[in-house]
Amino acid sequence: MKAFYAAEQKRHDPKAFLSSGAPKPNPEQPERVERLLAGAKAAGCTIERPRNHGLGPVAAIHTPEYLDFLEHIFERWQRIEGASEEVIPNIHPIARGGSYPASAVGQAGYHMADTACPISAETWESALWSAWSAVETAEAVLAGAPAAYALCRPPGHHAFADVAGGFCFFNNSAIAAQVLRRGATRVAILDVDLHHGNGTQGIFYARPDVLTVSLHADPVRFYPFFWGYADERGEGPGLGYNLNLPLPRKSSDAVFLKTLEAAFQRIRAFAPEALVVALGLDAFEGDPFGGLSVSTPGFARIGEAIAGLGLPTVIVQEGGYLCDALGDNLTAFLSGFGSKMKGAL
Repeated sequence: MKAFYAAEQKRHDPKAFLSSGAPKPNPEQPERVERLLAGAKAAGCTIERPRNHGLGPVAAIHTPEYLDFLEHIFERWQRIEGASEEVIPNIHPIARGGSYPASAVGQAGYHMADTACPISAETWESALWSAWSAVETAEAVLAGAPAAYALCRPPGHHAFADVAGGFCFFNNSAIAAQVLRRGATRVAILDVDLHHGNGTQGIFYARPDVLTVSLHADPVRFYPFFWGYADERGEGPGLGYNLNLPLPRKSSDAVFLKTLEAAFQRIRAFAPEALVVALGLDAFEGDPFGGLSVSTPGFARIGEAIAGLGLPTVIVQEGGYLCDALGDNLTAFLSGFGSKMKGAL
């Protein structure tokens, strides 16, 4: 299987975030790349560098207002006397329908959902190369590869069309799905991250051409808190094209795999021509966030099960944080997926 990654993705190096009001070291560290690269290589992937695809594929998902903000906000922020070293919002609008402020502080609050996605001088470039990795992977699948892996870092599934959040700036899974739409009438996104893919849901919530399905820890007392409930089904033309499958905290392999069957039932009913897997490895029992309890062998079984759908598949890296088994979990998923895929060919 081909894997796509660019070294520029390591330059984004966030220092801190707030967790329950307390400042803590930001867990979305560049070291994740080394662990994931090792895991992909151990699974037999060949690592290739993506091309620079320009802003077009990103602008197909994200608003020009938001892109202009992300590109220039760090430079603007540095002109504020006494400002923090990284762009971190301290005020948010209570609704999205109000006026758009001119100030950097106001725009940071408008375009950043939380304090988990600080912006530095390197963030724009790293996020672009992360998105371009997803674009290149989708194009490889469009060109005939049965599956390919995008090592996307920073991740993307919490990013809305005009809002960063939860370590995410560009929604790589959504960007990949939109690229696949060039050759596929219908595309499904299956998100298996620990956290609900609220940005992905928001981007496609009113669209019937992209089905969004998410398995995740129940958000009633877990990030992202405000999205991810079972009654969120889409709206307008997209009503019935979103499925959330929240899981009880600490759910193990058996519960996760059983719930996957409900996800597969909905995906098969949609009859997609291609699939995006938003792959979070933070559902692992030893992940620092500790929300679910999937084992390393469990990731192999999840990979096998998803490959059983028999669809051209773009695998996009989402969460999964620093622990000894991070690379092993990726190896397990990709090896499981690959073994089932080879058996089907």
